[in-house]
Amino acid sequence: MKNYKNILLTTDFGEESSPINERAVQLAKEQGAKLNLIHVAEYLYSYSYMAAVVSEAEIQKQLLEETKTQLAKLGEKLNVPPEQQYACVGTPKHEIIEKAKEIGTDLIVVGSHGRHGISLLLGSTSNAILHHAPCDVLCVRLKA
Repeated sequence: MKNYKNILLTTDFGEESSPINERAVQLAKEQGAKLNLIHVAEYLYSYSYMAAVVSEAEIQKQLLEETKTQLAKLGEKLNVPPEQQYACVGTPKHEIIEKAKEIGTDLIVVGSHGRHGISLLLGSTSNAILHHAPCDVLCVRLKA
């Protein structure tokens, strides 16, 4: 088995993410790897009705601040220092792949979040990461 040195754990902060987090922490310990966290807040255009009151830039700023706060809490829980926590606003699959390239990730850990339709076996973000990642991808199966 390949020794991983730089693991990127993707998170959506959901309660069902605990097994994914535990698996990534376990792998990092076993491999002596650095564990990084990333969450991408997806800008939803349904927020655009708020543009009359709040600018798009302000909405994105608020999303990013909330993401940083939640990421810091998870980082503390998983013992991941702030400099290894990445909060972004954008398209999750794109931001995760770009961050993986930027920090030299050799393993991305994602969850299988799909629950319906074509995403039943693998969520669309997980599927996109699997097919476009510059490194290995571990998809942790979540129980339905």
